[in-house]
Amino acid sequence: MTSGGASGAVLKLDEPVSFWGGIGPEGDIIDVHHPQHGAVVTGRILVMRSGRGSSSGTYVLAELLRLGIAPAGIVLTEPDGIIATGALVAAELYDTAMPIVTVSEADYQRIEDGVGMAITMDEDVAILTLAG
Repeated sequence: MTSGGASGAVLKLDEPVSFWGGIGPEGDIIDVHHPQHGAVVTGRILVMRSGRGSSSGTYVLAELLRLGIAPAGIVLTEPDGIIATGALVAAELYDTAMPIVTVSEADYQRIEDGVGMAITMDEDVAILTLAG
């Protein structure tokens, strides 16, 4: 969905998180109803089935990227225009790249929380490499 490269430890969410009201200024999940409340997304490969939230999430993700507290990359099973737009806006305004890729459900199931992962996204080709 968006080009770039990233690596980091996987944070695989049980439920999608909204960037608007779900991620705080320290890069952690502040939604008290989220199963991974308190987990830090900064520098991690955020893995979730889909996005969640309002169009304001575009602005919040762009700001997280500007501040250097965003995930290193995002893996989804469903394309999400709000998340992609946030990354594209940050790339244009702040010259920061964050890859966002979509994978099949079978590939999603292979990704484990906490393992290392590298993502390379170029145009419409994504390469995901799992450590271990």
